[in-house]
Amino acid sequence: MTTFERYVFRRLSAVFLVTLAALAGVVWATQALRQLDLVTAKGQTIVQFIGMTMLAMPFLVQAMAPFALLIAMLVVLNTLSNDSELIVINASGASRAILLRPILVFATVISLFSASLSLLLAPAGLAALRDEITQVRVDLVANIVRPGRFIGIEDGLTFHIRNRGGDGQLEGLLMHDERAEDTVFTYEAARGRIVEAADRTLLVMQDGTIQRRNRGNGSISIVRFQSYAFDLSSMVPTSTVSTYKASERSTLDLLSPDPEDVYAAENRTRLIAELHDRLSQPLYPLAFALIIFLFAGEPKTTRQNRHAATLAALVSAILLRTGGFGILTLVPSMPAARFALYLLPLGAIVLVGWMVAMGRKPRWMAAIGSLAERIGERIEALVARLQGQQQGGAA
Repeated sequence: MTTFERYVFRRLSAVFLVTLAALAGVVWATQALRQLDLVTAKGQTIVQFIGMTMLAMPFLVQAMAPFALLIAMLVVLNTLSNDSELIVINASGASRAILLRPILVFATVISLFSASLSLLLAPAGLAALRDEITQVRVDLVANIVRPGRFIGIEDGLTFHIRNRGGDGQLEGLLMHDERAEDTVFTYEAARGRIVEAADRTLLVMQDGTIQRRNRGNGSISIVRFQSYAFDLSSMVPTSTVSTYKASERSTLDLLSPDPEDVYAAENRTRLIAELHDRLSQPLYPLAFALIIFLFAGEPKTTRQNRHAATLAALVSAILLRTGGFGILTLVPSMPAARFALYLLPLGAIVLVGWMVAMGRKPRWMAAIGSLAERIGERIEALVARLQGQQQGGAA
């Protein structure tokens, strides 16, 4: 690449990385909050929580990458235009290919990056996250111990705790056991902790009392203790086998699922939709890059309005991706629609590429530009009128 082409490529890469980090970070925060209560119920540290939720990051990055490319290209092209760099390049007699080449190289790199995420890293990360969530859900604390609530574990056995510490310690513990035929037990303790010992799950209580009430004569006896272990092994769920959804399965598994896999047998069409969605996703960065170049890649003077071109590029790219999502929802019920997952972005690439090569633009872009100019004039007139009224009132 020439010096100018390397310059454009570097700027695109820098803006893309910053934008992708911001978008993925925001989406990650919203997704992490959904798992916060489930994970903290196990008494994990913040480092463990972040490590667990970061397993979904490849999937989030893969979903945000085309939109980060979209924003990066708009920012860089508008900056080059505002700084008159595109005008200087055009005035020097250089063709538009000098700007198109680094954009296509950049889009190709992002497409390969998106392919590696969608085909390998994203499903592996989601599968690992599913394993972690399954492990948390079979944990006794995550399932039955909730602060401020009375939780019935079995018929006749109820738990209640006042608070749960960040290190997993239970505070203000109350347990009521009516399972025995002749005696009712009520356990109270200042502190407690779930521990694993000798392949058993124990609730170790400290500084508390055991109240025994005889059902026959109603007599009550109270025993104080410094430490007491209550066996919970029979109440702990034992199923730790994860059931992976379509998005959490490897690409090889989607290509040839296990015949004995119940989920795969019952959701064959979902697996097909997921497979073709993964294979088609790397096409969107190329389509987005050509769309942005078509609308915003021409040099414009400072007197020319670029807002219409930016708006047209955004609307076209968003409609294209929305169409892809819409087709994806049809594939489970209409398997033949899977071919449209490829035809839509490929059709956009061919059509927009032809328009770029021929130097043409959609006719409706002129109408959008005219509408944007009229709206801008109305807004400026309204602002000027409001400012005049404020000055008159002040006088």
